[in-house]
Amino acid sequence: MTAPAIELVGINKRFGPVQANRDINLTVAKGSIHGIIGENGAGKSTLMSILYGFYQADSGLIRVNGHEVKIKTSEDAIALGIGMVHQHFMLVDPFTVLENVILGVEGNARLSPVLTPARDALLKLSRDYGLATDPDAVVQDLPVGAQQRVEILKALYRGAEVLILDEPTGVLTPQEADDLFRILRALKAEGKTIIIITHKLREIMEVTDAVTVMRGGTVVGEVKTAQTSKEELAELMVGRKINMTVPKADRQAGEVVLKVEGLTYIDSRNCALLEDATFEVRAGEIVGVAGVSGNGQSELLEVLAGLRAPTRGKIWLNGVELTGGGPSEAAHRRTLGMAHVPEDRSTTGLVKPFTAQESAILGYHDDKDIQRGPLYDPAKITERCERFMAEFDVRPPNPYLRSSLFSGGNQQKIVLAREIDRDPALLLIGQPTRGVDIGAIEFIHRRLVQLRDAGKALLLVSVELEEILALSDRILVMAAGRVTGQVPRIEATERKLGLMMAGETTV
Repeated sequence: MTAPAIELVGINKRFGPVQANRDINLTVAKGSIHGIIGENGAGKSTLMSILYGFYQADSGLIRVNGHEVKIKTSEDAIALGIGMVHQHFMLVDPFTVLENVILGVEGNARLSPVLTPARDALLKLSRDYGLATDPDAVVQDLPVGAQQRVEILKALYRGAEVLILDEPTGVLTPQEADDLFRILRALKAEGKTIIIITHKLREIMEVTDAVTVMRGGTVVGEVKTAQTSKEELAELMVGRKINMTVPKADRQAGEVVLKVEGLTYIDSRNCALLEDATFEVRAGEIVGVAGVSGNGQSELLEVLAGLRAPTRGKIWLNGVELTGGGPSEAAHRRTLGMAHVPEDRSTTGLVKPFTAQESAILGYHDDKDIQRGPLYDPAKITERCERFMAEFDVRPPNPYLRSSLFSGGNQQKIVLAREIDRDPALLLIGQPTRGVDIGAIEFIHRRLVQLRDAGKALLLVSVELEEILALSDRILVMAAGRVTGQVPRIEATERKLGLMMAGETTV
């Protein structure tokens, strides 16, 4: 019998009062692709950080290829043949591919004697594993999918036999994700072992051989991928049945609520981050905006919300032309029936040191119904937050708890409750389920569809194509700051949207 590539036995890890890992046992077969899934805070990233030497377990042992080992640093992990590709790439943008690959393992104070053998080794790795990359290309000039290949090459160059990938498709188009899956299968065919941490059930089902499910710091299931389903995995993750589809009846869109013509935003470096966007959003419809992160969607939302002033172009909300930007303009737009759930709840949606009840009135702190004369009425502020928490199932339901102490999904619910409570004519919402548990995703999706069915207009920005396809009635696609096309949901496929996200306009 071949020994497993990785065995974790009785792993425990505590951070103060929080036990992140509790008696974890995990076996990863050599030459397999093994998925690890779980809700936020399930302990999966902590577990892999222990394997890679970022953390030390309080107790338990690690075996690599059947031998018990001590991994105190990432250097120890690398020496044992364990490599890791992080969600946010660890690359030096102005360096070439070759320079990034050898960085930290140059082995010589003078680079010139090292570069030629390193180039030969890099080209051989590229050929062997189908990781086509130009060694002399500057990393900052490469698309995201190519940058990820550089990260994989870095690990292979250091001799990795076990490769850990953290949320590997988070910034990829569907075509780039398919290319990554091809690469992973090629690595597996050469005997490499792959561990994928992800929350995307589709890619788990597509590329893994086995799946470990974690919940509350423990392993609650380990199954062969061929013998399970997305529904079963979701139920294991959350502990209850999850509706994986969003019930959404057909509706006839109503009057135009938001009209945008030629909207352009040029930054201080004279870069056009948003260029000539023209579209409409009608009452009773969800218009999704699809695109890889960094292609103008963030600037579009911020200009529409009044946080940035457009360089040129026009915006109308219910027939009223909007102008300018800045805090006062954003406040004015709220009075006209616009609400905004920002993409980054931590920096724009909440003030993390504030209590939940303080975050729950941000932007609406001038409301007369929470004031008593010239001062705030603390009881009314608490009452409002308690109502939000009950309606949106915020856990724990404690208005006095600091915002930073809620999980990502519960922080998102606080922001959503605050904005939806105003019964807005138009809701701008960015990345509604980024970093959110699958149970909270189900709840958020249901609430957005309820708003649409109540005749509200929604503009939804998401990098998750499954989310765009599940919720949208009509889809805009953005690439390099431009709207590259509009597609009715009935005509949309992941392949079609992916090509448009890559800049193809003749799909």
